[in-house]
Order: sequence, then structure tokens, then C-alpha cells
Amino acid sequence: MKKLAVLALGGNALLRGNEAGTIEQQELNATETLENLIYLIKEGYEIVITHGNGPQVGNILMRNDAGQQLYNIPAMPLDICVADSQGGIGYMIERMMRNVLNKHGIKKNVITMVTLVEVDKNDPAFQNPSKRIGKIYNQEEAERMAREHNWVFKPSSKNPGGYQRVVPSPVPLDIINKETIQLLVKNGNIVIAAGGGGIPVYFDENNDVRTLDAVIDKDMASSLLATNICADEFYVLTDVSFIYKDFGKPTQEKLEFLNYADTVKYLEEGTFAEGTMEPKIRACLNFIKNGGRKSVITEAKKLEDKSYGSKITMEYED
Repeated sequence: MKKLAVLALGGNALLRGNEAGTIEQQELNATETLENLIYLIKEGYEIVITHGNGPQVGNILMRNDAGQQLYNIPAMPLDICVADSQGGIGYMIERMMRNVLNKHGIKKNVITMVTLVEVDKNDPAFQNPSKRIGKIYNQEEAERMAREHNWVFKPSSKNPGGYQRVVPSPVPLDIINKETIQLLVKNGNIVIAAGGGGIPVYFDENNDVRTLDAVIDKDMASSLLATNICADEFYVLTDVSFIYKDFGKPTQEKLEFLNYADTVKYLEEGTFAEGTMEPKIRACLNFIKNGGRKSVITEAKKLEDKSYGSKITMEYED
């Protein structure tokens, strides 16, 4: 039987460095990243692709703000903005993927799915919004937006003196569309799903789907998706070839091969950078703990390195 892999594309797969974020730049970056996935397809893997949406959904929120202020266009809620980014980015990745497949003479269907992800409406994250999204405002603007929209703002981590809206980031519990995704990929289709971590929803007392102003960590949602569809392997593709113990310190050490127990130990010791590498490690551990065979963190261009010298693998050991 063919192996099934879920590949979570990091932000650099679409936007890099100080790029303006034009569609031409994003298409070029996406094409370069997707070229590296051809190796897995030729090796017989079926694949599901997930992706981030941070800069893109931030731009959508800024357009929201500008449209409302300048033209009195009603602003759309956050769940619609996330869905908007899922559709737009997914379409771009799908088109570039189709072109890459055509270049290599590979006949496969590609489909993008706007994905709903169930969360607990009583998740503690809703009492402590922490995920920064959207435009950076000065203090006066932030105070006005907080009054008008009942939003919460915190100092920007990128711009001293600036403020950004913060929203909750609840734990993903279930991928609503998992059966459809699994059916599609088992029939040989490449599926693009769970973009930006998916759209957070919950079920009310009538079992109706309701939305929440929140965002879900992309790697955690991708890991859950990999578990839900019984993937064999889970890849987090980022802008570094390795993860490091004590990154940036005199004791820095490259880590290439890790088992589950050692990775948990390093995590508990605070070895990995909080907010950057740590969530990716937790996502990989969750996949292994829930039955996955292998998790890998690496650059997309290292996928064809058969020695796995540039990959981090974590085999679960009871």
C-alpha cells in the first residue's frame, strides 16, 4: 500500500524575508517549494498539503479596516477572513501544483478544501487571547478600535510602540472534513486542506455549527489532520534544515535523530525556542503519540536527502 504523508508548509513557502507579498512572488515561492514534493510523489506517497496564512489574513483584515473607514463597506468577521485566505492561498497552491505536475508528466487531480476545525468554546485560551493578527496600530488607534469593536490589543512584538489585536488560539479537537479528505486522498488525489489551521467552530445545543473569533495553530491542526486520516508520516517544512538544542547559545547543538522520549525530555527542559520551534515540536510529538510512524522537521529542499541527514525523525517508544 502507498504511504500517506501530510506536509505542513511554513510561511516561507509563500513569503520570504522582506518581500512585498505580490502574487508573482508568492507564486514563484510556492512553485519552488512544490517542486520539492515531487520526490515524495515519485516515491509512491499520497500527500495532503496544509499551509499557513498569517501575512495573508493580516492583509485581509487591513482591507476590512480600510473598506469600512473609507467606503463604509461592512467588515467581515474573522472566520470569513480565514475562509477567504484558505480559498485564495489554496487556489494558488493548487494551480502551481498542477503546473509542477504537468512539468514532470504526472497525472494527478488536485483539490482545495476550505476546512472547518472543531474547538471547545470554553477552551481556557478564550480567557487569555494571545495570538497577534492584523495591522499594527499606534496607541490612539488601538484604543479607538478596542472601543468600537470590543477587541483586545497587546504591544506588538515586531514594532516597539505599536499595538496589535490579539485573539484566542484554542486547541483543535477534530477536523470536521476529515472523512472527505481521507476519501479523496485514498483515491489518489492531492488535497490542500486546513489552511491557516482551519476555521474554528463549535456545535451548539441544537448541533448547529457556530463560529468563534479565534485562530488555530497551523502545525497543531495539521498534526491532528494527519492523525485523523491515519497518515503514516507528518512533515513540518520550515526555513531551517535542522532543529537545535539551545539555539543561539554557546551550548548550541544540532539534533538530527530523536526518539519520542528524548524529544519530550528536551521539551520539558526548555531546549526549544518558545513560540517558534516549540509548537512545531509539540505538533510532531502529538502525531507520534497518536499512532503516527514518523515526524520530520526540515526544509522542503532537503526532502530528497535519502540519508535523512537534514531531517529530524521521532520514532515513538513506549
